[in-house]
Amino acid sequence: MNARWLARLSFATAAVAALLVLAAAGLAGSLGLLIVGAVGGAAGLAAAWWFLTHRGVLRWLAGVVVVLAPLVVMVLYARANLIWVVVLFGLLWSAAVTAGRRALAPAREQGTAEYETRAPVRPYLIMNPRSGGGKVERFRLAERARALGAEVFVLDGPAVDVAALARQAVSDGADMLGVAGGDGTQALVAGIAAEHGLPFLVISAGTRNHFALDLGLDREDPSTCLDALTDGVEIEVDLGLIGDRTFVNNASFGAYAAIVQSPAYRDDKVGTTLDLLPAVLSGQQGPHLRLDVDGVTVTGPQAVLISNNPYTAGDVAGLGERPRLDGGVLGVLAVTVRGAADAAGLISGRGRAKSLTVRSAAEAVVDADAPDVPVGIDGEAVSMPTPVRCVIRPAALRVRVPRNRPGIRPARPEMDWTRLRHLALHTGEKHPGGMTPAEPRGGILTS
Repeated sequence: MNARWLARLSFATAAVAALLVLAAAGLAGSLGLLIVGAVGGAAGLAAAWWFLTHRGVLRWLAGVVVVLAPLVVMVLYARANLIWVVVLFGLLWSAAVTAGRRALAPAREQGTAEYETRAPVRPYLIMNPRSGGGKVERFRLAERARALGAEVFVLDGPAVDVAALARQAVSDGADMLGVAGGDGTQALVAGIAAEHGLPFLVISAGTRNHFALDLGLDREDPSTCLDALTDGVEIEVDLGLIGDRTFVNNASFGAYAAIVQSPAYRDDKVGTTLDLLPAVLSGQQGPHLRLDVDGVTVTGPQAVLISNNPYTAGDVAGLGERPRLDGGVLGVLAVTVRGAADAAGLISGRGRAKSLTVRSAAEAVVDADAPDVPVGIDGEAVSMPTPVRCVIRPAALRVRVPRNRPGIRPARPEMDWTRLRHLALHTGEKHPGGMTPAEPRGGILTS
């Protein structure tokens, strides 16, 4: 089924869902049903904001409302014998959204170009045995890498200078650098590999492995990444630069950065976050930020996320995936929430235009009313002098990856009813929203 008919199916299914409510409950009952649901949802979202921005009795009262609001709504629906209507409406609406997303999916792009290059002769790998709950030891990564001819350095203390190790390895003749560890360590060594024009090997032995995910590597079994030593190809990806420091994923300012700076965060993440959030979100703690990007100035955002290439549409926290790492731009997200109404609009999606700034640019500058600002760089807490300049370094890093790997999942498009309506009514051959299908990118190259 082509995109136009999927768009029409989406609207038809949404219409059936709406008619179901009208027919099952009657006009008056339908209005009551909608009002009860809207009030319950608004109360829950407002209470969630109060829970995050207050302490003590107010926080726990708000927490009770968060739990009770949906329960009260469901009880009222049950008493009116309308649970079946809600369930069927939910199924129909889910089908409408699924069809809509498929209709809005962009033309499939070819993957990042792969280069055939000779296998490394003197690869040097740095492994952190504490990352990912001990994946280095569990998967016998050091033993397997040495069997494939790599020199391996296993970190045995918290004060080891990883950058100095990598630079010394280059001086000693290493023709490839690699890391089995978290994204913060990956970024430090990747910057040195890029500086010397050497290929870089990512071994997914960290906790989250966001960089490995967006490279299409296997995050469940990091030992498969070692296949690149004998049967691999190279791809070129961008790097982010914040000040003079490299990042592979993102740099965060504001709420998250302030929280991870706390000495108690590592031992009690949830407790520390709940304790610090009220002051951070209300502006009582941390510097007052200002973002300048793409000719736009955002004053007073609670959080700013600058990523090495944009995350998928709708991901306002940088927790998802990046469809490409070779787009040559930074992804920039700034969240500005002034109260419960803004928070509810941001979460529901209806008020994102007001609370959320989204840009793609080659450069972004974050300033503050303080000489230094806390920053989270690939999950590592640091402090940097203001203003902080972030830039993209296109195709800066050669990454050696296994020839056979899981690959990158197609990006899920954001549900945009305006674009969907244009597509459903359109009779030409253009892509959703009047855009022509994307030109294929990349290919298989031989060097």
